[in-house]
Amino acid sequence: MAKGRHGFPRGGGLPGGGNQMNQLMKQAQKMQEELAIAQDEVAEMKAEATAGGGVVRVVMGAGHQIETLEINPGVVDPDDVEMLQDLVTAAVNDAARQLDERAEARMSKVTGGGFGFPGF
Repeated sequence: MAKGRHGFPRGGGLPGGGNQMNQLMKQAQKMQEELAIAQDEVAEMKAEATAGGGVVRVVMGAGHQIETLEINPGVVDPDDVEMLQDLVTAAVNDAARQLDERAEARMSKVTGGGFGFPGF
């Protein structure tokens, strides 16, 4: 069979015919469906973190929105506001890190860690 300038058979077909293309399209569609499910699951994820032995507690939802912030009143010292700020910062940052790790792990199950193309 004569080949065109790109090495494929003339007529624009891929080697092996349309069957390989159909298979590739089915795989892409399945991956899109799995990706949509994973994105929905990520959108519902929450992370909880504490600091200072539990005197500050944060619950963070998708989009890094703080849903709950609890501070034990016994830790509030008007002469040491900096400590309270550090505890809140630590709890928020830990919750954000947990949420990012969970979302990345869930999405990697679909994409194989490389945008859905193994080896990339």
